[in-house]
Amino acid sequence: MNQLLNRMEERMETLDLTDFTGKIDRIRTAMSAVIVGQERMVDLLLTVMLAKGHVLIEGVPGVAKTLMAKMMAKLVDAQFSRIQFTPDLMPSDVLGTSVFNQKTGEFSFHKGPVFADIVLVDEINRAPAKTQSALFEVMEERQATIDGTTYSMSPLYTILATQNPVEQEGTYKLPEAQLDRFLMKIVMQYPSAEEEVRILERHHTNARLASLDGVNPIITNRELLQLCDFVGKVYVDASLLRYIADIVYQTRTSKAVFLGASPRASVALMQSAKAFALLQGRDFITPEDVKLIAPSVLHHRLILTAEAEMEGYTATKIVQRLVEKVEVPK
Repeated sequence: MNQLLNRMEERMETLDLTDFTGKIDRIRTAMSAVIVGQERMVDLLLTVMLAKGHVLIEGVPGVAKTLMAKMMAKLVDAQFSRIQFTPDLMPSDVLGTSVFNQKTGEFSFHKGPVFADIVLVDEINRAPAKTQSALFEVMEERQATIDGTTYSMSPLYTILATQNPVEQEGTYKLPEAQLDRFLMKIVMQYPSAEEEVRILERHHTNARLASLDGVNPIITNRELLQLCDFVGKVYVDASLLRYIADIVYQTRTSKAVFLGASPRASVALMQSAKAFALLQGRDFITPEDVKLIAPSVLHHRLILTAEAEMEGYTATKIVQRLVEKVEVPK
């Protein structure tokens, strides 16, 4: 491990992150001023945005899933839209529709809410399969083809989707193949007793705390895109590429896993580790970066065996166990 760190520190070229480190810290501070006890989730959300991916935020009602997504969008000076998914939502309600203009005698396309820099999709599992499919196509291709015309999304295009894991009535489960389109799945847990006391204290003194009316952007669209470009320049030692590949390979050989992660997961894990390292003020990744984000990148890409599920295992626990089995590079 020490040898690995020495090789990274001896590199000639390094990235100057001075201008961005302060802004990232300010974003963390602003998030913690509104949302209590979700510091790690904030870093994961920022990681997804820097890696130019999409994120699925899962949690029971009332744990601030939507609030976290809205707050993050407020802190970035970018175009924001929100879509509330419902069982009667049609693809045209998401993508937009062509409207006939009687004055010109031509059809003109009216863009739907999916055309924005940051799109919050609330309760994504409540829309029918055809509407989900329309959204997933845009997520993957970063463009939409409507009536023969292709419309490209912005370079910062990010989907922040939420879903409730406990209420299944009136919902449409996301197919496993479509879940793979999300770079990460972030699971928001209940706060601790101490954190809940802090939540009550804040709302007791400020009843409009969750309104976000006074929240101003901290980082611009251009600055965030520059950070995204820096992700591609983060150094990854050859031994860490092997480390990532070995972790993903373990998911395909484990007896507890029916369907393991694909090579897309390997790329996602590497890109996420690079973005996460950048948030820590480093231009190189460490094995610890990979360990910390592996569960969020991999657990929604696995299908467990019936035996593993009957024994009470979860995909997150399986990923953590598999990561511990892989030897850390030295």
